[in-house]
Amino acid sequence: MLLEDFNAAGRAEAADTLRPCLDIDRWIEEIVDSRPFGSSASLLDTAARAAEPFTGQEVEAALAHHPRIGERAAGNSTEARLSQREQAGLGAADPAVAAAIAEGNRNYEEKFGQVFLIRAAGRSREEILAALTTRLSHTPEQEQAIIGQQLREIAVLRLEGLISA
Repeated sequence: MLLEDFNAAGRAEAADTLRPCLDIDRWIEEIVDSRPFGSSASLLDTAARAAEPFTGQEVEAALAHHPRIGERAAGNSTEARLSQREQAGLGAADPAVAAAIAEGNRNYEEKFGQVFLIRAAGRSREEILAALTTRLSHTPEQEQAIIGQQLREIAVLRLEGLISA
């Protein structure tokens, strides 16, 4: 979608465009209400700052849409296709690294009660494993802040791919 079309879209259409990027109503509403944007950079800047910080309920709802890192997103929705593309960029899995990520995912879920979330785009599987290992030593409060940042990074990258100048 072109930025000018996003700016001119009705409220519901604009919200529907944003939802696959990050399904948090408060984030979506803040961006929709900030239109019109004079540039893609302005849109992305607003998206990066919108709804900070996320509440625990917002994070929980958003994480419900994210597959485990290293696992393929189910379905054919826009959000699932975006996730599949992001994880496909990780390249072929080394069996030892894939097994370590799977074990790390289980440990993370046991400790924090939610899936491990990280922006996969632009990272290797080894980088993701290193981040996962580090983040397992965090407190729930530390993780909440990191997850919010990761959600924003994912959302901004997705938005950048969906709306062009």
